[in-house]
Amino acid sequence: MSTLCTDCSAGVDHCHGTLVVHATGPADCTLPDCADTDSARHELRIDCRSIIGGCDCAEAEQLIAA
Repeated sequence: MSTLCTDCSAGVDHCHGTLVVHATGPADCTLPDCADTDSARHELRIDCRSIIGGCDCAEAEQLIAA
């Protein structure tokens, strides 16, 4: 059994990091060398509000809604 990623083997442009989607700004990737935060490149995506410890933009979103 191969340990290579099937997308890597197929030459598909993708990222192994998790895309953190923010409500009030651009998305971030958990891999520091990821320069393209296009959602299509990331199989794993989470909302920033699900991050343990929270996210600064979640507080900003609450202030905007108030």
